[in-house]
Amino acid sequence: MGHDSLATFIEIRDLTVRFGDVEALRNINLTIEEGESVGILGRSGSGKSVLMHVLRGVEVFPDISGSVIYHVARCKKCRHVETPSHVGQPCRCGGVLEPEQADFVALDVNNPLRRDIVKRIAIMLQRTFALYGDERVIVNVMRAVEETGESMSVHRAADLLDEVNLSHRMMHVARELSGGEKQRVVLARQLAKSPMILLADEPTGTLDPATARLVHESIKRAAEDFNMTLIITSHWEDVMVELADRAILLDRGEIKSVGAPVDIAAEFLSMAGQLGQREATEVGEPIIKVNDLSKRYISIDRGVVKAVDSVSFEVNEGEIFGLVGVSGGGKTTLSKMVSGIITPTNGFVYVRVGDEWVDMTVLGANGRGRATKYIGVLHQEYTLYPSRTVIDNLTESIGLALPFELAERKAIHTLETVGFSEDQAAAVLDKMPDELSEGERHRIAMAQVLIKEPSIVILDEPTGTMDAITKIEVTKSILNARDELGETFVIVSHDMDFVKNVCDRAMLMRNGRAVFKGLPEEVLAKVTEEEEKEMLGS
Repeated sequence: MGHDSLATFIEIRDLTVRFGDVEALRNINLTIEEGESVGILGRSGSGKSVLMHVLRGVEVFPDISGSVIYHVARCKKCRHVETPSHVGQPCRCGGVLEPEQADFVALDVNNPLRRDIVKRIAIMLQRTFALYGDERVIVNVMRAVEETGESMSVHRAADLLDEVNLSHRMMHVARELSGGEKQRVVLARQLAKSPMILLADEPTGTLDPATARLVHESIKRAAEDFNMTLIITSHWEDVMVELADRAILLDRGEIKSVGAPVDIAAEFLSMAGQLGQREATEVGEPIIKVNDLSKRYISIDRGVVKAVDSVSFEVNEGEIFGLVGVSGGGKTTLSKMVSGIITPTNGFVYVRVGDEWVDMTVLGANGRGRATKYIGVLHQEYTLYPSRTVIDNLTESIGLALPFELAERKAIHTLETVGFSEDQAAAVLDKMPDELSEGERHRIAMAQVLIKEPSIVILDEPTGTMDAITKIEVTKSILNARDELGETFVIVSHDMDFVKNVCDRAMLMRNGRAVFKGLPEEVLAKVTEEEEKEMLGS
């Protein structure tokens, strides 16, 4: 987008932002020219959104250093702010626009100069459609300038809807629009402020490619027509190529490179290629110790039944350990003694919490209760609350009371751990369980267990009735959860292929006894033909 007079608009120097021990941004140095379109590319969690929020200037960051300087032209008389190329020009009130600079790191949020600049910054965020749901689209646009105390004519609002190709939706009620349409109304509302700069943070992250393209076209057109500076983040490399003059690759809070969008996109893609291999996992010290464990039942027709008969084994921290065998072999009973649901007849189960070993045979809050809160169990017959959305299923319904922003963030993060992409996770939050596939429901049930931050996760027949593709999804999500969160998994299964793909070690159970422990392949070799037939059939 050719601009004749480029003036430095934003100067970022040594910007570092910390949240506790986490450096969300580290030593960011970047200069943005007036009228430039800059793309910021990076994986989720790379720091893109934090950078956008710093530039937006509305929030307070307790642990921030460096400087973020806006160079502007401002009228002393009416406090109107323009981009730096307007310095020396007359203001609409009759005053003169004079040069000013504002450092958003140094200045308080309520500083008048800072506030005047913030008014002229537009922002589009991923999936926060801040619209008046029951109002018509055109009214939504007209109301955008209310907070500045101005009013807008219907003609101006209609022009803005033309700008974003939404004239055909002018009289629709906002909440009845599709995601791509809502996002364009958001853009029209932001354009109503005639902003100097538009910060678009993953504005199409949750949209399908065709819809995303429409939104991108609207953003691009608006940037040119309004002569706006544009900063857009994405993890779709083609967005950069389409919309940016220059791109930046951000990874783990640092700028890795700056250059032509095509080159940066290629670098980003090659980075994504290296994420695919499964690495050998370092497992830690033992976290579960089972010693000579038995569980006997009295059955009317069979007398004393030894469901579990003097079994001993250990599971290491970070390991995925399989309990395999035909149904009735004692696997589920054993897993329920490990998780503290059933008390053994004799023998011991110890679970390590931090550095302390908890005896799971001792009842009560000072006994096994100290460990059970760190053990998550996904039962074979899991159910989601059918009349609650996914985000409710992941928070309120299971007693997780979190403020909305945090709940959403944690839910998305947990859904990413079980194999949704960031976009898919965001898109699924408002859905009802019956709108999802079996594989998606299963992964949400797993997220329901993981969101409570257990150290040990017990999965009982996680692949029950699944088709092959869903099984692969679940395999990936378990491996990913272990890598991301360092969870230890105990998986009860009769599905030997699944165990081979997901477990580090396994133990074969037969008639309540542990007959063999070893690598999944070795365990597989010990399964008899009869057992194999029965396992395939069950």
